[in-house]
Amino acid sequence: MTNADYALNLFRDLELLDKSLHWLRRSFAICSEIGMKSEFTEEEYDAIETLTGRYARTSDLLIQKVFRSIDKVEFEESGSMLDVLNRAHKRGLFGSLEEIRTIKDLRNRIAHEYVKGDLEAIFVQVLEFSPRLFDLAARVQAYCSRYAPTGY
Repeated sequence: MTNADYALNLFRDLELLDKSLHWLRRSFAICSEIGMKSEFTEEEYDAIETLTGRYARTSDLLIQKVFRSIDKVEFEESGSMLDVLNRAHKRGLFGSLEEIRTIKDLRNRIAHEYVKGDLEAIFVQVLEFSPRLFDLAARVQAYCSRYAPTGY
């Protein structure tokens, strides 16, 4: 593959990320209105479940696909996820490794089975970390604009 091919793949990944962010923002707005309370309706649980799933998918797209695509455009050997994250951190794409670890850990909690009692705790964290994920995605999109293929 040529560098132009890698850049095109990066921008395809960024398009997927953008669509995912759209739906995550929509769910975030709905769930921010719900807020925390002692009891939720079934419809509210559905909205919370949608939010957590969209958060997991968006963080996965960003960390697993986009960060690796940036490495390919910049001729970096992919290596381990830790290598990918260290390079993304050196690029200034996020503030600290602890921040990205928290985003990833929350994604992993969502992806694995949890009982109803855990949903409320996860919901609080997703409400807290979604704006951080939005900011992270914006920094990544701005960084990647330098590699925009013709027509983007």
